[in-house]
Amino acid sequence: MSRYDVIIAGAGAGGVFAAYEFTKLNSTAKILMVDKGAPLEKRQCPIKKGHTPVCVKCSPCHIMNGYGGAGTLSDGKYNITTQFGGDLHRYVGEEMAIELMEYVDSVLCSMGGAEAKLFTTDSALKTKALQYDLHLLEAKVRHLGTDRNVEILGRIFDYISGKIETKFYTTLQEVRRLEDGGFQVITDKGESFLCDKLILAAGRSGSKWISKVCDELGIKQKKNRVDIGVRVELPAEIFKHITDEVYESKIVYQTDKYNDLVRTFCMNPYGEVVSENTNGIVTVNGHSYADPALRTENTNFALLVSNTFTEPFEDSNEYGESIARLSNMLGGGVLLQRFGDLIKGRRSSHRRMEKCFTRPTLKATPGDLSLVIPKRQLDDIIEMIYALDKIAPGTANEDTLLYGVEVKFYNMKVDVNNSLETEIPGLYAIGDGSGVTHSLSQASASGVYVARIIDGGR
Repeated sequence: MSRYDVIIAGAGAGGVFAAYEFTKLNSTAKILMVDKGAPLEKRQCPIKKGHTPVCVKCSPCHIMNGYGGAGTLSDGKYNITTQFGGDLHRYVGEEMAIELMEYVDSVLCSMGGAEAKLFTTDSALKTKALQYDLHLLEAKVRHLGTDRNVEILGRIFDYISGKIETKFYTTLQEVRRLEDGGFQVITDKGESFLCDKLILAAGRSGSKWISKVCDELGIKQKKNRVDIGVRVELPAEIFKHITDEVYESKIVYQTDKYNDLVRTFCMNPYGEVVSENTNGIVTVNGHSYADPALRTENTNFALLVSNTFTEPFEDSNEYGESIARLSNMLGGGVLLQRFGDLIKGRRSSHRRMEKCFTRPTLKATPGDLSLVIPKRQLDDIIEMIYALDKIAPGTANEDTLLYGVEVKFYNMKVDVNNSLETEIPGLYAIGDGSGVTHSLSQASASGVYVARIIDGGR
C-alpha cells in the first residue's frame, strides 16, 4: 500500500494550482493527484468532435471532469475580484485574496497567457447601468479563450509532471481517518493509498462526494445555495459596446416583483452554447475562443436566480437537479425557446425556429421553458431581460434565444478555518467543491494558498 505525504483529490483549478505551487516551492513531499476524469489530451466531447449532435451522457463527462476540471474547456475567464466568485477573502483576508489571484494571473501569463487582454470595469457603463437600477460589479478579467486555456494547462502539466504523480480515470470512493492522524483513500479500482495530508479539491461536479466525505467524518457543513436560470443567446452586436470594453460584465438586478437577485454570469462574446453532464443530468453552459477563426456571430451569457433555502429543507442541489431532470425529460436534454414565444405563452417549434433570425449555436429541442422553470424564477428572468434591454437595446427582441436549464450547483459550505483546514487536522477543502469559491481565479488561488501552508509546515 503506497503512502504519500499529500494526496490531492481532484485535478480541477484548485488541485492543479496546488500541484503547481508544490512544484514551484520544490517541495520534498511525495504527492499524488487523483481525478475521475481523463488526462488533458483525452478530454474530447463527442459533440465537439462531430460524432453526435446531442449529449450522449459520457461517464465521466469530458466537459466537466478530467485534468483542469470544468474550467479546462470553458472559455478561460479569470476574474480578479472579491465582489463575486466566492468568499475566499472571508478566510484569508481581502488583501491576501487579491494577492493570490494576481499571482495566479502571473502564472497564467508566464505559461502563455500574456497576450490575452486584461479587461477592467468601465466606469461609464457602471454609471449608465445604475440609471436603470442595474449594478455592475467591479473586476479585472483575463480572458484566455478555450483554445489558449487548454494550451496553458498543458504547459502547467508538463511543469508539474516531474514532481507530482497523477492518476486519471480513478474515483475515490471512501476516505478513512487513521489512528496515526493520517488518511486512507480507497478507489473504485480497489486500490488503497495512505497519506498524511489530504486536500479535497473535487470541484463543483464533485460537491456531492465532498459532502458525503464530510458527513462520514463528522465535519460540519453550512447550507448553501443553488443558482437556476437560462443561457441567453443573441447577436453579438447587441452587447458589443459592453463586451468590447469590459468583456465579462457581471450585472446584478433586484426584481420589483419578488425582490430577488438576478445576475448575469459567464458572458461569451462571439461564443457558442454548449451542453454539459453533471451527475447524469444535462445542463447548459457557454464557451468562447481567443482565435478569431473560431468565433461565431452570437454572444451568450447566463441569467441566474440564486435560491437559498431555510429549514426544514436542506438539499439545495437536489432542488436544482429536479428542475434539470424535468428539462431533460421534456426535451431529451437542453430545451430552447425564443423570448418572443415565451412572452406570448407558446412553445417554440421547429417551424418557428426555422424563421428565427438568431441562429442557435447548440442543437437543442425547441420547447416551452415555462413547463420547466418555476414561475418565480421565470418571472425574475423575464424582468431582468427587459432591464438589460435598457442598456443593451435588442436584448428583449423576439428572436433572443433562451436555453434551459442552466444550473450552478454549490456544495454545502465546508466548515474550514483560516487555513482552509477542516476540524480534522490535515484535511483541507479548497475550490468550488468546498463551497468557499465559485470561480476559476478563487479556486486556483485557494490551491496555491493551501500548498504554501502545507509545505511551510513540513
